[in-house]
Amino acid sequence: MTHPLKSFAARRLRPFLSDSTWERMRDPLKRRPQEPAPRPSRAERLAAMDLTQLATHFKTDKWGTHRYTPHYERHFAPFRDKPITVLEIGIGGYARAGRGGKSLRMWKHYFRRGQIVGLDIQDKSFVDAPRITTYRGSQTDPAVLQRILDDVGELTIVIDDGSHRPEHVRETFAYLFPRLAHGGLYAIEDTQTSYWPERGGSDDRDDPTTTMALVKSLVDGLNYEEFVDESYEPTYTDLHVVAVHCYHNLVIIEKGDNREGTRRRAILKSRYAEQ
Repeated sequence: MTHPLKSFAARRLRPFLSDSTWERMRDPLKRRPQEPAPRPSRAERLAAMDLTQLATHFKTDKWGTHRYTPHYERHFAPFRDKPITVLEIGIGGYARAGRGGKSLRMWKHYFRRGQIVGLDIQDKSFVDAPRITTYRGSQTDPAVLQRILDDVGELTIVIDDGSHRPEHVRETFAYLFPRLAHGGLYAIEDTQTSYWPERGGSDDRDDPTTTMALVKSLVDGLNYEEFVDESYEPTYTDLHVVAVHCYHNLVIIEKGDNREGTRRRAILKSRYAEQ
């Protein structure tokens, strides 16, 4: 409204108008109803979720039946926006047609730039989608594991949610961990089978063949430089496991350079003086 018109309106019209009508006449734009903000797209809504929310959305048992997602969030968060490759062994759904793939879809939306690879003994090719690729085969078949590595390149994260049988877990770890990227993470789920003879484990907690026996040996290996046995030769895992995080039924292993040095000779002088 121009200045002369405002003056005229103030003298002649204002006494007959309500306050709200007068305000709209003075500044029509000020009182214009705001347009509702556009609704976020599905991709935007998923990108804003944390891992537990994504697990709930996709109905994977990594939250609910298990309590894995908060632990995964803690360790996986630094990789969320990086162009990494994630391999999950075990796609779910067993032999039922059209079932499985829930966690692969969760990982796809959690790792926004990640390539997600799944391996299962059953054909799960129906899960294939942009940034999701599945393979069929046994987790203990070196030919299948190597074909995956040849196709997708270096793996940054491996999640073993396969058979959960200790002998399979150990074989898969022995093949894939040396081929894991430096700074990568290797997760083993459902380690409770270590204590179940019916699932390949043992009720003897000192049985050296279980999954948890492997984990315990990795913890010892973290400190191999402190062993007083001078003839001991460090293994590959001694040299490259830099942390072992143990949770209820879940273990996450960090890969790096485990050569910090030791002061054992300076502290245990009498032992080494005798030698």
